[in-house]
Amino acid sequence: MQHDSAVRHPHDQTFAIKLMQHLVVPTFVLDNECRVIVWNRACERLTGVFAGEVVGTRNHWQAFYSEPRLCLADVLAQGRADDLATLYPFHTEPSELGLGVRAENWCLMPRVGERLYLVIDAGPIYAEDGQLIAVVETLRDMTEHKKAQMALQQLATLDSLTGVANRRTFDEKLHSEWNRTRRQGDPLSLIMVDVDYFKPYNDIYGHPGGDACLKAVSGILRGQAFRAGDVTARYGGEEFAVILPNTDLAGAREVAERIRSGIEQAALPHAGSQIAPCITVSLGVASLIPAQDSHSGMLLELADQALYAAKRGGRNRVCCATQEMAAAAVPALP
Repeated sequence: MQHDSAVRHPHDQTFAIKLMQHLVVPTFVLDNECRVIVWNRACERLTGVFAGEVVGTRNHWQAFYSEPRLCLADVLAQGRADDLATLYPFHTEPSELGLGVRAENWCLMPRVGERLYLVIDAGPIYAEDGQLIAVVETLRDMTEHKKAQMALQQLATLDSLTGVANRRTFDEKLHSEWNRTRRQGDPLSLIMVDVDYFKPYNDIYGHPGGDACLKAVSGILRGQAFRAGDVTARYGGEEFAVILPNTDLAGAREVAERIRSGIEQAALPHAGSQIAPCITVSLGVASLIPAQDSHSGMLLELADQALYAAKRGGRNRVCCATQEMAAAAVPALP
C-alpha cells in the first residue's frame, strides 16, 4: 500500500508534481474524483493534447478514444475492477495489497490521427488513513512491437502466396472443430476445392501466371460471405478447403455452388482448359455429425472422395459425399 505524505508536506507535493512533469514516460494523475491533476509533457507529446486542455477536467478520455469510456486510472479510482475484462482483453487483476494494474489496448488517439497500441500501468496512492487520494497512470507506446508480433503470427498461420489459412492452421482448426462438434452433437461440413486443369495453366502461362491464378481464386474464396467461425485454407498446390462448423450437407452444398459460380463468372482466361475458356473449379462436399469413436480424417476422406467424383463427372461441378461413401469410410488414425 502506498501512503502519501504530500498531504502534510505541500513542498513535497510540489516537487513530486514537477518531477512527474519532466519524466520521459507519458504520465497523468487523477484525483479520487477522476479529475486530471497532472498531465506531463511526455503525455502531451504522445497524445497531442496539452495539459491546459485537460487539467481540472474529466475529459482525459478524449486523448485516447472517440467516444467516452473509462481509462485504466478511472477503473481504479471508481473501484470498477469488474469492468476490466470488458475494457481490456489483456490485463492483470488488482491485488489485495493495493498495488497497480497493467493492461494493453489499441487506442484511436484522435488528436494525433493514428491508432496506437499502448501498454498501460495504473497505481493508486493512499493517504495514511487508507483513503484513496489519487491514481497515477503511465503509458508505453508498443505499436511497432505489436505490429511485428502480429506479422509473425500471420506468417505462422497464413499461406504466404494466397493470404488464406495455411495447411497447418487448417489441420488444427479441423481437429478442434471436430472435437467440439463431437461433444455438442452438431454437424460439421467440409468443402474441398480444386482448380481444373491447373497443370496446363502453368504450362501455358508459366509459374508466375500460376501464382496469379491461385491468388485470384483465393481472393474469390475470401470474398464469399463466410461466417466468423468458417475457415478458408490452402490445402496444398491448387487445392483449397473450407471448414463450415454447424452446417449440414444442404447448407454446405449451397456454399460450394456459390463458390463454383463465382469463380466461373469471374471469367479468368484459361486457354488450356478442356471444358471452358476460363478458370473453373471442381468441389467435393461432405458433412458429418461426429461419432464418439471417430476422427476428423473421416470427414476429410469423404470430401476428397466427393471431389474426385466431381472431377470424374466432368469438372466445374459440385459433388456431395453419398451415404455409400460414408458407410465405406473407415475412421482415420490421429
